[in-house]
Amino acid sequence: MDFKGDISFKGRSFLKLLDFSPREIGALLDLAAWLKAEKKKGLPHRLHEGKNVALIFEKTSTRTRCSFEVAASDLGMGAVYLDPKASQLGKKESIADTARVLGRMFDGIEYRGYGQERVETLAQYAGVPVWNGLTNEFHPTQILADFLTIQEHFGSLEGKKLVYMGDARYNMGNSLMVGCAKMGMQFVACAPEAYFPAGALIGECRAIAEQTGASLRFETDPLEAVRGADVIYTDVWVSMGEAEEVWAQRIKDLLPYQVNGALMDAAGPQCRFMHCLPAFHDLETETGRAIHEKYGLDCMEVTHEVFEGPRSIVFDEAENRMHTIKAVMAATL
Repeated sequence: MDFKGDISFKGRSFLKLLDFSPREIGALLDLAAWLKAEKKKGLPHRLHEGKNVALIFEKTSTRTRCSFEVAASDLGMGAVYLDPKASQLGKKESIADTARVLGRMFDGIEYRGYGQERVETLAQYAGVPVWNGLTNEFHPTQILADFLTIQEHFGSLEGKKLVYMGDARYNMGNSLMVGCAKMGMQFVACAPEAYFPAGALIGECRAIAEQTGASLRFETDPLEAVRGADVIYTDVWVSMGEAEEVWAQRIKDLLPYQVNGALMDAAGPQCRFMHCLPAFHDLETETGRAIHEKYGLDCMEVTHEVFEGPRSIVFDEAENRMHTIKAVMAATL
């Protein structure tokens, strides 16, 4: 699949959606849909035979690592995984020096870890495309997967209403707000006011929304927020790297924003449930059992009924991580 007109991704890094126009984001989604269709038909698409990519994981992951490794293999590339113990990034070697070393050995670099400034520095010095697999501030590859999933279920993105329930201060709340602003969607963050995104980013997204026809709202009332929603989206209440002590406060503040059957019904029959995973919807995880023993909860940000229900599209979403990540690598290399 060739990009038309003035769209070119070759040699560019993929660090945050703010760096890309709505047309460019749409082109990446089109490429992902095409690559997914080719894979479903069993047709090879080894577009970058013989190239190699480095996968830096300061934070571990199931979906992100598997997505990058399978996508790289499908594109004909080799992938080298650097786990938190295998990389000296920022410890014994500066990020800039690591970037210049890896950039001479690899054709592209993925980074998943902490501050956005780390992946930005990698991109500044690597000399090859760098892809953001997650930072504290942004998670752009996840948003591409989310938007491909919404397109598949609703036919388009424009005008669709997405409600993010819970802690919207970090990578998922930030990135969904940016993505919705870029693509002309209705974005609603629903949480206590202290959990809304930073004012500076809200201002930047409002300026984008004025150009695209998107809308941004910030609600504290869950029933008001979800009325007419096409998608209710949530994430875990405590992120990787945060202290265990924050659980008590998060549970107290965010339990009223749990996604349950009553909330889905209030949204309407058109509404679908999304979650970037992993999700605490039962007692089948060590964390889930520990929270149950300490706080008496059988589930947290979403009930088992909703997670396993007919309106949940979380596993379509999870699969699409691979197809959209493949599109990003294919386009930028």
